Parts: sequence; C-alpha cells; structure tokens
Amino acid sequence: MTLAVAHGETPLPKLVVPAPSAAERELRLDLFRGLALWFIFINHLPANVLTWFTLRNFGFSDATEMFIFISGYTAAFVYGRAMQERGVVVASARILKRAWQIYVAHIFLFTIYLAEISYVGARFDNPLYAEEMNILDFLKHPDVTIVQALLLRFRPVNMDVLPLYIVLMVFFPPVLWLLRKKADLALGLSVLLYAITWEFELALPSYPSGSWFFNPYAWQLLFVFGAWCALGGAARMARILASPITIWLAAVYLVFAFAVTLTWHFPKIDFLMPNVLARWMYPISKTDLDVLRFAHFLALATLTIHFIPSGWPGLKSPWLRPMILCGQHSLEIFCVGVFLAFAGHFIMVEMSGGAWMHFVISVAGILIMWAIAWVLAWYKGVAERRDQQVRARESGGKISGGEI
Repeated sequence: MTLAVAHGETPLPKLVVPAPSAAERELRLDLFRGLALWFIFINHLPANVLTWFTLRNFGFSDATEMFIFISGYTAAFVYGRAMQERGVVVASARILKRAWQIYVAHIFLFTIYLAEISYVGARFDNPLYAEEMNILDFLKHPDVTIVQALLLRFRPVNMDVLPLYIVLMVFFPPVLWLLRKKADLALGLSVLLYAITWEFELALPSYPSGSWFFNPYAWQLLFVFGAWCALGGAARMARILASPITIWLAAVYLVFAFAVTLTWHFPKIDFLMPNVLARWMYPISKTDLDVLRFAHFLALATLTIHFIPSGWPGLKSPWLRPMILCGQHSLEIFCVGVFLAFAGHFIMVEMSGGAWMHFVISVAGILIMWAIAWVLAWYKGVAERRDQQVRARESGGKISGGEI
C-alpha cells in the first residue's frame, strides 16, 4: 500500500506519507508485507479453507502486487538516503550487495527445495511430486538444469518471486538516480517500458521453454511506482487521495472487481457477465501485470491509507505483532514459507484429513514463520546491543537505551 517506510518526524495531514526519521519505525509497511507473506504461503498450499480469505479471491490483484510495491518503496527509502548521504557509487554498491544476498538466498532455497521434493518423491514412491513441482528436467538433466537455475532461467513451482526481485534490484541503481533527479520522468519512462512490453510482447525466456511467470519488463512498473511514492510522489498525491471522489471511485472499482471474481468461483452466475465486457477484460494477465490488476491494487491502496493512517493505534496491538515481525524479515520468511508450503502440500496429499487438516496445516505454517521471525528479531536485538556496547567502550561514553 502507499505507505511510509520508516519514521514520522512531523505530524502531517491524514493521507500524507510522513517524512522518515530515526525515531520510530513506520509499521504499516511491515504489517502489509507480513500479510503478503502469509497470503503467499497459504496460496502455495492446495486449495483449503484459509485460501478463500486471501486477497486473490476478492479481486484482480493478490499478495504479489503488495509485496513488489512495498519492496520498491523500502528500497527507495533505504538506498535513496544512502545515495544522498554517501553518493551514487556507495549507494549503488549497497544495492548490488543486496541483490547478491537475495540471489544467494534464492540458490540456497533452490537447493533445499529440490532436496525436499526429491526425498519425498523417492521416499513415498510418488513421481507426481517431481512433475507437479516442475523438477522433472532437473532429475533428467541435472548438469544443464543447475546451470540454467544459476542463470535464473529454471525455477521450480512457487519460486518465481525472488528472481523477479533480483532483476529489479540489479537495475535499480540508475533508476534510483533518475528518481532522485527527475522523479516524474523516471516514472514516465517506466510506464513507457510497460506499454512497449505489451505492444511488442517483451519477455525473458525460461528453461526448458516458455518465459518468466513474472515478466520483469512489466512488473518493474509497480516496483518503480513504489519507489516514486517513497521519494515524494505519495505526498504530492495526498490531496487527490483524500478527495471523496477518489475514495468512492476506488470503492466502486473494488466492488466491481469482487463481483467479477464471484463469477469465476460460481459458474452458475457467469451469465451475469456481459459478453462484450468479458471479451474486453479477459484474459487478465498476471504474468504481464494487467492494467486491471494494477488499478485494483491502487484502489486497495487508496482505501487502506484512508482507513489506516500513519500512527494508527492498532499497529501497536500484540495481535498484529506476529505479522509485523514477519514483514520485518521478509527475505528469510519468504524462503521459509516456500519450504513449508511443499511440506504442507505433501501432508495434505498423504494424509487426507479434510478441511480441518487443511486449516491446521495453514495455521501451523504461519506459527512457524512467526516463531522464526521472532528468533531473528531477538538475534538482531542482541547484535545491536553488542555493537552499542563496543561503540560505548571505544568512545568512553554511556550506552543509551532502546534500538538505534
């Protein structure tokens, strides 16, 4: 959602994204990124009770749009400040370092994921797992497939988000530089690339055939738009977003999208969809980030920042703390979620327990993700306090309480 990434200095109007400071972390992005990670995990499981409560069943967009937008927003905030304080070279080096960390995480996850699927398939003598998870080519030609995986061209099922994120981060340094100099021009060029992608069907090839499930040429628009919002775009749109006309238009579009989505799940009411409208709308491409999906995300974002302003007291609720913790450690939790999703898939296949089994597995996976996020937060706190003590000893000063 179009929210601030870090910390508010001065109270601003309700819909204006606050300027960042080092005093207090802005929790809204962490909250919605954590929610996106939970939705992604649940959607990677076979259809179950909780699947009906995820975003994709209520409109055109889903958790992926939320995740990519927030990633662009946070990247612009963190590295934009570094570019301002340390210069283009240092900031670019930090961005590429982060891209490398994501790449290493992806390869590490790829290795464990393949081992998990291969072991389960061999242990239970069920080759359908390898076919369903798209690793048959690896089992037939492991030498070629591993090279293709290192090139991000081969990916098992459920491992498409991180390669997209890696590509977006690799090309982010010049984009961020232009955003800081001419923000509207940078966003305009992003829109132009998006339009060219649709006109000329630009895509990156996959192995052994086809193209990337998430087309970077198209999805870069959402990432750049998030960065544009972080660098002042959201504040400039505040008056428009606060307009009652905008709020009502967003609400009407969300209701329309929900009504269309109902026809997908209940074929008996499909006759309510006019043929002219259906021919114009379909297919609603997720691969190329259809305009209808992008507009749906914008409508959701508009209503979200209207009803959940900066400083919303609910962000301090202990009930939301698990989701916020997961959002604060998104890379690690995403990887854990992919691993747990296949484990849950395996249990559902081998132990048919109905809706209750599905519900228990979904909740158990979320609890595990929360527990790991809590451990990571605890470890980070210990490391920061240790660093404080070292700096205090070196400077001869006293240690101040609280996080930096």
